[in-house]
Amino acid sequence: MTVVPLPSRRDPESGGQAGAADLPAQAVSIRGLSKTYKGAGEMPPKTALKGVDLDIPRGSMFGLLGPNGAGKSTIINIMAGLVTKTAGSVKIWDFDIDTDRRRAKLAIGVVPQELNIDPHFTPKELLDLQSSLYGLKPGEYRTWEALEVVGLTAEAHAYSRWLSGGMKRRLLIAKAILHAPPVVVLDEPTAGVDVELRQHLWTYVRELNAQGTTILLTTHYLEEAEKLCDTIAIIDRGEVIAREATGDLLRRVDSKEMTVTLTDDIAEMPYALGKYDVELLPPRRLCFRFRRSQTQIGEIIAAIQSAGLTIADLTTAEGRLEDVFLEMTGKRAGARHDDDAP
Repeated sequence: MTVVPLPSRRDPESGGQAGAADLPAQAVSIRGLSKTYKGAGEMPPKTALKGVDLDIPRGSMFGLLGPNGAGKSTIINIMAGLVTKTAGSVKIWDFDIDTDRRRAKLAIGVVPQELNIDPHFTPKELLDLQSSLYGLKPGEYRTWEALEVVGLTAEAHAYSRWLSGGMKRRLLIAKAILHAPPVVVLDEPTAGVDVELRQHLWTYVRELNAQGTTILLTTHYLEEAEKLCDTIAIIDRGEVIAREATGDLLRRVDSKEMTVTLTDDIAEMPYALGKYDVELLPPRRLCFRFRRSQTQIGEIIAAIQSAGLTIADLTTAEGRLEDVFLEMTGKRAGARHDDDAP
């Protein structure tokens, strides 16, 4: 997939560029956002969002994480104008979605989870249609530029129903960036795609972000968020329970793991190491799990040496984002709440 980023622009309607002083500090600003879905028949109403406050800084690579049904997609759908909020306010690039709806919609591009592509259109036809919906004249279309960005120029005239799943995912990205929005939302963009496409996608997303585009990412692949995002918010049961720089969030985890490789094989655990949470990995490795606030690495090394063992190698692993997530939500990223909103 060729990486040729489309230029970002300040005013989504006029296409004009602006200096840094004219740009908003927050790409997205959400205040008191609530959403309650009405019950159907005897079903009671369900609250999906409970007074969410959230700021997404301009130019950031922002991760929005949470279990299924936590409220992520509801926030995105409200931003995109697909769901009507119950209360609160949302501004995208300083444009209020209620009072400046047109510019707010022009300021955002959304790559949805679902492959919502008309199978009877070719990629070129779909992007031309998308361009016209954004009010561009035929001479202003950037269809070929977008197709080149996502590596689909060879498939430009093929019916979309003939494209592979990965190609359809790329076409969704092309649709989202076609009008050069300053904010791009990627809602589970790598779900069901192969490793090669995933790598190409993240290469492009990093380049797009480097050009100044703000990226909002939701994903159940927490290692992706950990590697890509500079800031992460965690939402659970309709409430934001954390919003911090990724490094700060990871430092919340007190757990640490250390694997020690010995010079000689051992058949059983030395008695002197019995007070630690340690696992013998035959023939000569010991895996220690401990809390940094309670145990120092030097203490463990001294205990190993006092047991008459010699260390040949040592590796450590810090707590990962999944550990933070599980600790804060009690669920894995793909887990589903019983009270999911429709």
